[in-house]
Amino acid sequence: QVQLVESGGGLVQAGGSLRLSCAASGRIFGSNAMGWFRQAPGKERELVATITSSGMTDYADVAKGRFTISRDNAKNTMYLHMNSLKPEDTAVYYCNLKSIVSIRPYNYWGQGTQVTVSS
Repeated sequence: QVQLVESGGGLVQAGGSLRLSCAASGRIFGSNAMGWFRQAPGKERELVATITSSGMTDYADVAKGRFTISRDNAKNTMYLHMNSLKPEDTAVYYCNLKSIVSIRPYNYWGQGTQVTVSS
């Protein structure tokens, strides 16, 4: 069983920056992808960015040019550097770990961390 713990959320002014972290405990098998999702009040959860175990990244349009996803496989930790934050980035940010190729497929979620951007 793998547990994901997010940290780094908080209150920041528009134009500011935050770095979110997602630490995975336990052994992770097979190729996988980690991702950051977010959910604002009254809205559906949306994918922000993903990174595979081989380092390939992808971003939603809302994140391109402002957010950078990275991971340290040795530490089983993923990061999301967020710059030029806007009030519309306010949401609970969730970490996800999902297998791509694995004998035992898995899909784990963190508990979420609140990001609030004030105008």
